[in-house]
Amino acid sequence: MNDAAAPSPRRARVRAPELIGKGGWLNTGGKELTLSDLRGRIVILDFWTFCCVNCLHVLDELRELEEKHRDTVVIIGVHSPKFVHEAEHEAVVDAVERYGVHHPVLDDPELATWKQYAVRAWPTLVVIDPEGYVVAQHAGEGHAHAIEKLVEELEAAHEAKGTLRRGDGPYVAPEPVATDLRFPGKVLVLPGTGTGTGNFLVSDTTRHQLVELEADGETVVRRIGGDGDFKEPQGLALLPDGRVVVADTVHHRLRTYDPASGAIETVAGTGKQWWQGSPTSGPARDVDLSSPWDVAWWQGKVWIAMAGVHQLWTYDPEAGTVQVAAGTTNEGLVDGPAAEAWFAQPSGLAVSPDGDRLWVADSETSALRYVDSELVVHTAVGTGLFDFGHRDGAAGQALLQHPLGVTALPDGSVAISDTYNHALRRYDPASGEVTTLATDLREPSDAVLVGDDIVVVESARHRLTRLRLPDEAVRVEAVAHRTQRAATEVAPGKLRLDIVFQAPSGQKLDTRYGPSTRLLVSSTPPELLSGGEGAGTDLNRDLDLNPEVTEGVLHVSAMAASCDDDPANEYPACHVHQQDWGVPVRVTAEGTPRLPLVLAGMDG
Repeated sequence: MNDAAAPSPRRARVRAPELIGKGGWLNTGGKELTLSDLRGRIVILDFWTFCCVNCLHVLDELRELEEKHRDTVVIIGVHSPKFVHEAEHEAVVDAVERYGVHHPVLDDPELATWKQYAVRAWPTLVVIDPEGYVVAQHAGEGHAHAIEKLVEELEAAHEAKGTLRRGDGPYVAPEPVATDLRFPGKVLVLPGTGTGTGNFLVSDTTRHQLVELEADGETVVRRIGGDGDFKEPQGLALLPDGRVVVADTVHHRLRTYDPASGAIETVAGTGKQWWQGSPTSGPARDVDLSSPWDVAWWQGKVWIAMAGVHQLWTYDPEAGTVQVAAGTTNEGLVDGPAAEAWFAQPSGLAVSPDGDRLWVADSETSALRYVDSELVVHTAVGTGLFDFGHRDGAAGQALLQHPLGVTALPDGSVAISDTYNHALRRYDPASGEVTTLATDLREPSDAVLVGDDIVVVESARHRLTRLRLPDEAVRVEAVAHRTQRAATEVAPGKLRLDIVFQAPSGQKLDTRYGPSTRLLVSSTPPELLSGGEGAGTDLNRDLDLNPEVTEGVLHVSAMAASCDDDPANEYPACHVHQQDWGVPVRVTAEGTPRLPLVLAGMDG
């Protein structure tokens, strides 16, 4: 199942199912596309959802291939939502612009095409040859080089057969819209002069700049950054010396901006994305980072919400070093000592007024978490990767939906930018209650206090909105959701887990320094597995399912490293392929005894 040799040129002939989605097509000038329209082209389907940072990484990975092979390759984004908000068509339209998606996108709110292709994870890439047959599937990140090799093979083979059709693709760019801000991310208040209130500094994410606004929150004072200074910047934090540290998200680095001099400087990160096996501490500019999303000054260091690897890191400006502070890179909701805790795309940070807590918006678990002064991680609101909604009341049963921001309030409570609920929520540690402060905010992603008001970043309305903090909470009708992915029915007893991995053509598994594969398995609830959990180096494993637990989620993390198979090359190019799956399962007598998860290749 996990053959490391190059795949045989004789590929399985599986006809690609048609592309269907009730939301229709974007970036095609209003035209509906079918696979027959694309016959003669190499088609790459990118199953993505806009909440998923790994999906955003893959969008960036594919850009070079998309440009280099633009006359033979058509990339089709199949938007397959996890959260209810992501099934809203207008939200998909916004996301396509926000993340610079320059290829056609099928909006598939009911996961119809996802089911037809038996996809199990975000992101997943499926390659279809010019005759309309599926020839490869890849889950996770790090596959662009393998897909490019396959594209080159397909170009040569179908050019020779006369079945390759070159030319312009079906992409039609939408009309640009003029606004002062475009999908802003985070905000801070700059120090004022005298008794005056300071101006606002906003990360103008889609335009790759910072924007300073006057205290009215509307008048543009200046734009900061150009010529590639930032790429989709997000978090902002004020340093004690007056500089602002910026989470330069897609550049995978931290930069500082000095409002006094205008100077911009890189202080952490190499510009390359962190991968498993890379250093996790050291001189700040020599260590790779991964999609830093927010920053906060706490305990004499800059704390970083490292969304791309589900961790918190720190940057020490005095020592000039970075290091992991919390999280294991496993995605999920596990509390405890910082080194053992699990996060899921932490995206917002705020420090409590007394300095005892670092609040964390843990977006993919729809959770509010915090780190205490003893560096122990706790969950205040939220239960896991698949439960979300809009429900107030006792924190143990309250629900959020993909929050991106947190704001500490003077009374010790915390305001939550509950992004996919379009709401501002509040959690009070004293009462243990969650309430709603405001609704009808369009994708709020951050907020900052100004006197008795709170100024909210309405990201999808491209503006700052000032609200008076209400004395009374807004009453909303409670709603709870689970992700609409169907559970996989599995047989009781032993379950064979097979991670399918075929090294790209011309490559082999890198075994020079020991095993080059890794598999980590756990479950929610933990009692679902009575055997087979834990880490190992084989990509297949027998799991023992507890007969007393009938449903839950299997968490599977797989990694494989492959290198160029050329004995004459002393320093072969190597690539890491990795993916995390959360597979909802239901134990039934009619269920399957085998669970195949495709990391790269085809399940034979």
